[in-house]
Amino acid sequence: MEQAQAGILQFVDQSPGFTGALIPEAQVFFVPYLLPAKSEDLGEFFRNSKAINEMFPELYAEQGLELLKMFPEGEVVMNTKDPVEKPEDLNEVKFRVMTNPLLVESYKAFGATPTPLPWGEVYGGLQTNIIQGQENPLFWVESTKMYEVTGAITLTGHNNFTTAVMANKDFYDGLSDEDKKVVQDAADAAFEHILEYQKGLSEESLAKIKEAKPEMTISDLTEEQRAPFKEAAAQVEAKFIEMTGDSGKKILDQMKEDLKAATQ
Repeated sequence: MEQAQAGILQFVDQSPGFTGALIPEAQVFFVPYLLPAKSEDLGEFFRNSKAINEMFPELYAEQGLELLKMFPEGEVVMNTKDPVEKPEDLNEVKFRVMTNPLLVESYKAFGATPTPLPWGEVYGGLQTNIIQGQENPLFWVESTKMYEVTGAITLTGHNNFTTAVMANKDFYDGLSDEDKKVVQDAADAAFEHILEYQKGLSEESLAKIKEAKPEMTISDLTEEQRAPFKEAAAQVEAKFIEMTGDSGKKILDQMKEDLKAATQ
């Protein structure tokens, strides 16, 4: 991210989870139970959202970045040593989170002990019991073999992982209109491909995990079981507004409008 800002890299793909300190409003993607669970609603939202396509580009531009596209990567699951069915099950669980202040608040609200840790240390941290949990989309849990050093996967429906593709703004602004169109068309084409590629990806990943480790506990929480996690989400939303002020509240309010439109 810093290299892209400095112009050493022309393009970068990074989650708002890592840009939260740089662009506090981007932490809105970590307000639990904000994004819809259905993939078609998500696609509609990311494709047409005023917050994403009009408001966020201005915030990224202030940091020397041209926001090209934001896209969902898949439903986030809790991946832990022991099964989780209620917030109390996370008591004293050291849960790895990205270095994102709001994500820390989310897992505090869920009852865990949030532990910011670089990604490269997560597998070893789970293996040596320095941490006892982490969150990621299912395809990531499967492809990085996190299931090897954990015992349970819990689908709480609390989030869908978001990623953003950016360019160094000076580099992008220096392109001809024709080349800008090439970049934008490529981003649009990739976005549509990703939405299509994702269909059934979580189910495929889960099947591979079950095959590799049949004893893995898989829990898809009912609405009743999810209720206390949803209740905790309210205080995370309040914390987001406290952290980001009027600017964050405007983004959050617009996203809620956009989400309402996408799910109707």
